Amino acid sequence: MKLNSKGQVTIPAELRHRHGFDEGDEVDVVEDGNTLRIVHRTPGQTRGERVVSRMRSQATTTQTTDELMTLLRGE
Repeated sequence: MKLNSKGQVTIPAELRHRHGFDEGDEVDVVEDGNTLRIVHRTPGQTRGERVVSRMRSQATTTQTTDELMTLLRGE
């Protein structure tokens, strides 16, 4: 893909269909370290609410909340 002079790229049709992007959809471009991610914008949500909703249920730990709090607090 090439970035055009207006900073635009075309998302290939296969990827748009696979990820449920349709013409006219509102999207956000989110900085994730050295990576930019294109995500669906949820109407009525603040930027912080959108970040939290994308992160929800993404944890991969098997530790309990108490174990994580002990780890984080150093107790």
